[in-house]
Amino acid sequence: MTVELYGYQYSVYSWIARLALHEKGVVYNWLEVDPFSENVPASYLAIHPFKRVPALVHDGFAVYETGAITRYVDEAFEGPKLQPTEPRERARCSQIMSIVDSYAYWPLVRQVFSHRVFRPALGRPVDESEVKRGLEAAPKVLAALETMAGQGQYLTGKDLSLADIHLAPMIGYFVLTPEGLALLQKHTRLSRWWSALSRRTGLLAAMPRLPQAPQ
Repeated sequence: MTVELYGYQYSVYSWIARLALHEKGVVYNWLEVDPFSENVPASYLAIHPFKRVPALVHDGFAVYETGAITRYVDEAFEGPKLQPTEPRERARCSQIMSIVDSYAYWPLVRQVFSHRVFRPALGRPVDESEVKRGLEAAPKVLAALETMAGQGQYLTGKDLSLADIHLAPMIGYFVLTPEGLALLQKHTRLSRWWSALSRRTGLLAAMPRLPQAPQ
């Protein structure tokens, strides 16, 4: 059995895919692909024609789109089940995953994290107006997730699910900024959830090593 995960080392979605594999205990080969490069290999474009990451290949079966990858990983491999079986919990899991993609990714990662942490570390230009717009949009996203978070340790019930796996890396990047951390701390359930998730071995093992800011 061969499992290959193509991803970009700093990509939050690649982090999500890696986290799912870690939580299932799946051994995989990592293949680095920079989707921002002008020379993405044709062999990768044959797997993912839209030139994004991640993509997973399992014994010749190729799949891209992070939600499809994590669901496949959960269903194709042994290990703890990452999707609830109870209809309402399963619907909530899917809903949170969709919110992460549709409303959380852009303000939390592409605007706040990227322009406050990532771009400065690479010595790239920063647009403070992007940070401002991200911080203006983030409270609505966090408030919506706060209302959905269960009373237990995890978002959809007593067990870790794909909802946790998809949201945790987004929050992990967001709270690297002081503004992001301050906003998260205004939400009791999400703060409690993040306190537990941020210490999980899988999350730490899959976490990207970010570049260091130039001195």
